[in-house]
Amino acid sequence: MSNILEVKNLCVSYGGIKAVKNISFEVPKGEVVTLIGANGAGKSSTLRSIVGLVKPSAGKILMNGKEISGKSTEQIVAQGITLVPEGRRVFADLTVLENLKIGAYMRKDNLEDDINWCYDLFPRLKERHWQLAGTLSGGEQQMLAIARALMSRPEVIMMDEPSLGLAPIVVQGVFDIIREINKQGKTILLVEQNANMALHAAHHGYVMEVGSITLSGTGQELAENESVKAAYLGKARNKK
Repeated sequence: MSNILEVKNLCVSYGGIKAVKNISFEVPKGEVVTLIGANGAGKSSTLRSIVGLVKPSAGKILMNGKEISGKSTEQIVAQGITLVPEGRRVFADLTVLENLKIGAYMRKDNLEDDINWCYDLFPRLKERHWQLAGTLSGGEQQMLAIARALMSRPEVIMMDEPSLGLAPIVVQGVFDIIREINKQGKTILLVEQNANMALHAAHHGYVMEVGSITLSGTGQELAENESVKAAYLGKARNKK
């Protein structure tokens, strides 16, 4: 399977602090790939560098074999990558429908089919399409943030902590939607502290610690790895 996104020897620094240290990984087309790790591991910095919000200090980022490192965020979105940011960041004073249209700001074609597709994915948003986004629940705002990102018709959708601050039953719903979006052909790069949910949704995963990738494998392999269980899943098998 071909890789739609490749990160090669990526480094990201803030002043003298190295947040991401020479990491490399691949995202195969049509798959879900997750980066897991504790706070401060460099996961969000990695996503922000891919989408052009942070300039890498070294390394290359390739989309469909073409380098996108150094391009503007607008150019990168036009290449087919979008980011659902941590904290959702919906436009609180605009309606659900207006938020969706903002997600398609670079498009000049008819949006109706995509809006209806988003409403099919998220029936709650259809029920609330004239409601101000700031009055939605946290789970509904997360749905809106994902739907808004889909409106740009991305090839790769990146999600930064989509379960953050949500009740467990809502988290399950968000991951059901992630699986459904992937089933419909979208490639997903997922950053998530809920390692259990992330690894069971992902085809491949990478463990980040203090800016470096320390482990990689299929989602199932990492979910069954004893060190991953002990550090991120809150359990390890008792050894006799």
